[in-house]
Amino acid sequence: MTASTHTGVGSVFLIGATGGVGQHVVRLLREQEHRVSGLHRQPSQATAIEATGAMAVRGDLVDDSAQTLAAAMAGHDAVVFTAGAGGNPDMVTAIDERGAMKAADAAALAGVRRFVLVSVFMDAWRGEKSPGPGFERYMEAKRAADVHLSGTELDWLIIRPGTLTDDPGTGRVDAGVAITYGDIPRADVAAAIAHAVFAPQLNRLAIEITTGSQPIDAALSAIRSGPWQPGL
Repeated sequence: MTASTHTGVGSVFLIGATGGVGQHVVRLLREQEHRVSGLHRQPSQATAIEATGAMAVRGDLVDDSAQTLAAAMAGHDAVVFTAGAGGNPDMVTAIDERGAMKAADAAALAGVRRFVLVSVFMDAWRGEKSPGPGFERYMEAKRAADVHLSGTELDWLIIRPGTLTDDPGTGRVDAGVAITYGDIPRADVAAAIAHAVFAPQLNRLAIEITTGSQPIDAALSAIRSGPWQPGL
C-alpha cells in the first residue's frame, strides 16, 4: 500500500513544517486527507501551519528533551523530518545532527515506528565545487544522523535528494539506492515524501532521488526492500 493508494487517514508529525520542503509536504498530505501536526518554535509560524489545515504544535527541536518531543509525537502514525539549519553554520550540529538523532529517539519513546528523514546526496558539492569547511561540517552532520537512524529499530526511510532548487516540480524523477547525482525541485522531493511515508515496501532503505524521467509514484514503486532469498 502506498501513499497514493492509502485508503485510510494517517497522521503525520512533521518536523520542519515551515521549511522549503516541509511546506510542500504539509500541503500534499492534507490534499490526501491525512492529519498533519507541524512542530514550530516561533508563535508566528503557527499561523502559517494552521492555514494549511494542519495542527500547529509548539516545541523546540534544539532545547526540548527527547521525552518532551515524544509526548508531542504520541498517537501519530509517522514522523517526517525535513528540518535543517538553513545555511546557519552555528546551528548545523544542533539541528541537522543532534536534532535529527533526538527526533528519532523521541519517536521510539512515543511508539511511533515510521520515521522518514530527509538527508543529503553524498555527492553534493564535492571537490572544487564545495562551498567550504562549513558545508563539509553539514555533510558530516547529515551522515551522523543517517547512521544513528539506521541503527534504530524504527521502520525508517532516508531520502537523499540531489541539489535542491525552487523550480516548479516536474513530477518526474530518477530514484534508487544508487543513482547519478543531479538537481531536484523541493516540490518533487515533497511529492516523493508524500508518496513514500505510508509505503511499506520502502522500509529500512536509503534512497537517492533527482529530477529524471519517471513519474514519482512509478519510480518509488519500483524500489523494494526485504530479505534476500537465494534462488529468486
